[in-house]
Amino acid sequence: MGNVTKSDRLDLRLTKQHKQEIEQAAALSGRSVTDFSVSVLVKEAAEVIRRERDLAMSLEAWEAFNRVLDRPARPVEMLASLLKRPTVFDD
Repeated sequence: MGNVTKSDRLDLRLTKQHKQEIEQAAALSGRSVTDFSVSVLVKEAAEVIRRERDLAMSLEAWEAFNRVLDRPARPVEMLASLLKRPTVFDD
């Protein structure tokens, strides 16, 4: 990401125990508390967003969806005629 200007802040209140654990984990990973904390928070935020964006459905809905996909294709007359016409790109 190169040199990115960091101007926003996020203030947190936490227990003394939580702070000590975060400081210890940062030290063990050879990173600053800020670098460690930001990377963990961003990773978790991305995971939460990904989970919310994923399509979720019941097993019954999934099976019904697959039954529709497994049906044989049927001709769509208007589409077939459209595909037979010359395109606007033909001379």
